[in-house]
Amino acid sequence: MEHIHHHHDCSCDCEHEHEHENSTESKFTQAFKKYNLDVDDEKVKNQVATLLAHHLQENNTKEVKKFLLNSVELTTLKTTDSEESVLKFIEKVNEFDTKYPELGHVATVCVYPNFAKVCHDSLENENIEIACVSGSFPSSQTFTEVKIAETAMAIHDGATEIDIVMPVGKFLSEDYEGVADEISELKSVCGEHKLKVILETGCLKTAANIKKASILAMYSGADYIKTSTGKLEPAATPEAAFVMCQAIKEYYEQTGIQIGLKPAGGMKTVEDALTYYTIVKEVLGEKWLNNTMLRLGTSSLANKLLSEIVGEEIKFF
Repeated sequence: MEHIHHHHDCSCDCEHEHEHENSTESKFTQAFKKYNLDVDDEKVKNQVATLLAHHLQENNTKEVKKFLLNSVELTTLKTTDSEESVLKFIEKVNEFDTKYPELGHVATVCVYPNFAKVCHDSLENENIEIACVSGSFPSSQTFTEVKIAETAMAIHDGATEIDIVMPVGKFLSEDYEGVADEISELKSVCGEHKLKVILETGCLKTAANIKKASILAMYSGADYIKTSTGKLEPAATPEAAFVMCQAIKEYYEQTGIQIGLKPAGGMKTVEDALTYYTIVKEVLGEKWLNNTMLRLGTSSLANKLLSEIVGEEIKFF
């Protein structure tokens, strides 16, 4: 099952509509058959608990916290955001380089599409990515054409990465074709820019759904899969991330394509960040322990990581 921009090509006049439906159905059914979708929620819970009991503490080091700080996607997604507030936000990121040169920098700033230009014009460190949430974030409920326009405009204004929400309603209605088409269309708008697909795992309810959604998103062109928007409860959970890591691992084994992970939403403490790090390390291994493959979507965590690294309470960001 390759990572493709897949387009359902139907040049006939579709009298055989039902026939197409069946062949489509079988395409996704065949694809899913290559993966282990028999994931049990209770079992996942126990696996995660065991994994964390054995490995969390060994990762509780200054080095790991510094790595996590460098993996943060520093986020501002408020209704009250304005050019002024986003400019202040970027000035903080610029100032960080001067104040803590030895600590590297966050991976990304993440903003609404209408602020891509402010970020692009004012961000001094060109190694920091500019991610924009697009596609009618956080509900993903609008016309595909609008999502395409929003994504293209964000990239035109300077976004280097795009975060979209998978059309969750379509997924839950089992319209896998519709989900795949929309994601692959948006990936083709992104071109070489990275596309992160948010699964909104809290709405998917079961580990089996999370596994299936992960596979579908990767198959359709996602460069990263991301847990949640942070706008709905429950947001990211260690269990959801664990299942997503298993999907990433199986996809890598099938295709040789390495997909990134972005836990986001509800990440409040340093221990939360260490939890996700530990899961990635144990399920996916060293190859994913870099700030290209692992990103943390958060606005509150940077200060806490910084405080623990420096050894005193710091409210910088």
